[in-house]
Amino acid sequence: MAICSVCGKKRIIGNNVSHANNKTKRILTPNLQRLRIVTETGSKKVYVCTRCLRSGSVKKAL
Repeated sequence: MAICSVCGKKRIIGNNVSHANNKTKRILTPNLQRLRIVTETGSKKVYVCTRCLRSGSVKKAL
């Protein structure tokens, strides 16, 4: 299970609810991308959600 290294977002568990109100379990996953980012020690590959990418919370390595 991957977790966003910036905000800590991970999968959550909810229910599929049918019209007849039958409930079955489902998994809601964030949109995680594995990419190389710049850190203090150098660059490393981590999982980052697209919201953190879009907001500029991470600096991508070239």
